[in-house]
Amino acid sequence: MKIETTNKLSVIGWREWVALPDLSIPSVKAKVDTGARTSSLHAYDIEEFRIGKRRMVRFVVHPEQRSLRDTIHTEAQLSDYRHVKNSGGHAERRPVILSEIELLGQRWEIELTLTRRDVMGFRMLLGRQAIRNRFVVHPGRSYFNGKRLVGSRKISRKKKTQ
Repeated sequence: MKIETTNKLSVIGWREWVALPDLSIPSVKAKVDTGARTSSLHAYDIEEFRIGKRRMVRFVVHPEQRSLRDTIHTEAQLSDYRHVKNSGGHAERRPVILSEIELLGQRWEIELTLTRRDVMGFRMLLGRQAIRNRFVVHPGRSYFNGKRLVGSRKISRKKKTQ
């Protein structure tokens, strides 16, 4: 599929497959949500710890929507905590990390809040700060980045502490 561009910005759909290489997540389906300021990732068993003076978080991700089969254990440096209103309008305190994202052949760093998204339709929300000045969103299209082939492979990786 040809990638459309507008004013030198690539076009993405309202949902896209993205990779989070820093977190060892090869693909996760993200809902592009221009109404959300910050991006968020489904995570559970979130635990803060330290490596020297660096504050870190380790957590577990189920990257497949409506599936508990694949499990990725990962960790990242803790950037901050932030109060974020969830879709029900309730504020919750969430850990914030920085992670590289890959979409349409581009890689850049974004902020991600970590939260339980068990009951949500998507394991990740890609908020407007992450796509600002990079993409425009076509609300009637999906998967400009291509459809991910779902295989029978089992993902169960632990990212090693550096």
